Amino acid sequence: MKKKSVILLLLFIISCEKIKIVKETTENRDSLITNTNIFSKTAEDKQKKYESQKIKNLNSKHYTTLDTVVIRNENDFLLKLSRQDFNKIIDNHPEFFDEIIQSPDITYRNFGSDFSSEAGQDQYYNLYAYFLAQKNGVEKNARHRKKLIRIYSAINSIFGYLANGGTFFGHQQSRLVANAEYAVYLHSESDNSQSKDEYDVSKQKKLYIQSLRQRIDDEVKIDKESTAKEKTERIQELNGFVNEIDLLITNLFYLRCAQHFQYNYY
Repeated sequence: MKKKSVILLLLFIISCEKIKIVKETTENRDSLITNTNIFSKTAEDKQKKYESQKIKNLNSKHYTTLDTVVIRNENDFLLKLSRQDFNKIIDNHPEFFDEIIQSPDITYRNFGSDFSSEAGQDQYYNLYAYFLAQKNGVEKNARHRKKLIRIYSAINSIFGYLANGGTFFGHQQSRLVANAEYAVYLHSESDNSQSKDEYDVSKQKKLYIQSLRQRIDDEVKIDKESTAKEKTERIQELNGFVNEIDLLITNLFYLRCAQHFQYNYY
């Protein structure tokens, strides 16, 4: 009986030692994994920091030395930035200088979180247009830019009037310069074939203009709060914008831009 008790005691001690060894091995393994993860994360953070600094150094050529930068465009938007704020935007928004530029809507959705208010979004779109204009060539593409802004503004005015106004149309008027600049960018990146009038677009243009006039007639006719005279005057006023669009669309490029802008936003 005594011998049996000794054997049991020895087995218990051996079992405890095994458990201790297994526990120490597990702890060592977990510690190694944790340290490996820490080292891996540290290396990853260092790489991200390096890449960020690399981009900043690359984009620093866009820094200003002026005390104040005034951003003004054809749409009467005005933004004044101190040298510090302007250069900070360049550091924090490298997307403005990417080799391949995305549309303003996609770019804002991905990178515009620090311009979250409606007014802030207006600023972001105008900053986008400002920096992209430098890439496109301010003077080189002035004609395309001005015509597109006038076309987009006329379209926005038509639908703003039909909707009896609203904050959307006011903000859209401020932001459409970015859409115009992006269209210029795509145009300059292509072989410009659309501007060379590969074929006569007069029939397509006529149908598009007719569709705008028909839309105006249909929308105004269902207005129950206006008198017949007011409706006639309103139709004439809105058709004035259509007449402007008709004159400005001189080739396939402008036609496609007008159609895309209208169907995308209205």
